[in-house]
Amino acid sequence: MERLRIVFMGTPEFAVGILDTIYQHNYDIVGVITAADKPAGRGQKVKYSAVKEYALEKGLNLLQPTNLKDEAFLEELKSLEANLQVVVAFRMLPEAVWKMPKLGTFNLHASLLPQYRGAAPINWAVINGETTTGVTTFFIDDKIDTGAMILKQALEIGPDENAGELHDRLMDLGKDAVVKTLTLIENGNAETTIQPTDDDVKTAYKLNRENCKIDWTKPGKDIHNLVRGLSPYPAAWCFFQDNAQEWNIKIYETSFIEEKHDKIVGSIIADKKEINVAVKDGFIKISSLQFPGKKKMTSRELLNGMNFSEGAMAV
Repeated sequence: MERLRIVFMGTPEFAVGILDTIYQHNYDIVGVITAADKPAGRGQKVKYSAVKEYALEKGLNLLQPTNLKDEAFLEELKSLEANLQVVVAFRMLPEAVWKMPKLGTFNLHASLLPQYRGAAPINWAVINGETTTGVTTFFIDDKIDTGAMILKQALEIGPDENAGELHDRLMDLGKDAVVKTLTLIENGNAETTIQPTDDDVKTAYKLNRENCKIDWTKPGKDIHNLVRGLSPYPAAWCFFQDNAQEWNIKIYETSFIEEKHDKIVGSIIADKKEINVAVKDGFIKISSLQFPGKKKMTSRELLNGMNFSEGAMAV
């Protein structure tokens, strides 16, 4: 049994949960690597990553390289004498980094590989209407999310569960998977499986403005899945048009009502209590949304101070 000396690499909140679990299990964390600070928001204030906040709170040795191939950084990393690196929601590593530790570098990915390799696996599993997902630990190689798998753990996705809720459950599942993986490696029992090269592998593309926009001509179930797959962040969006006005709207919560009707697709039907948008196979009922410059609110709250005309459209 070899005592582990771990370097942890990660940036967002998802990674913090895993780092905390490693810390709570009293593993020797000799270094934490996270993204460089960057200005954010209207005031362009410098924002620390969630992992940096945690590392500072626990007094862990912190590195924030801007270039992972920089010789000075590589020397500093080597001086930590880690024998294992754990990566969670970070970025692609150069070979000089992932090959450095004696016991390798493993990654926790929030999908059942080889499905949903890429930047946004949690979101795309929900957007695509999957009923099952999970986490996978694997040893990093020279491509993205393609390395030899150590273990997988699965869970079911609720029919109306959103990406934020699934994120939290996958983080809990990931904590367990990482501890099990560390135990296997520590005891020299980590057996790996090469990822299959399936033709029907789905990709977890990076989210952008275009693939977050609602297409109201799609089936209602697909629209509902897009909304919950992007909630609470970055949120599905569209335009509401009424008379000469147009608003860029974020939509956070919906339900789909399957129903035959003769309404024009995209028509907004609203009363004092709810907003429905006509789609080709029914209606999307909007439960919460956000207008520009306003806070997120329920449809009922919005309709207390706003009326839509008969010709109002979602586009």
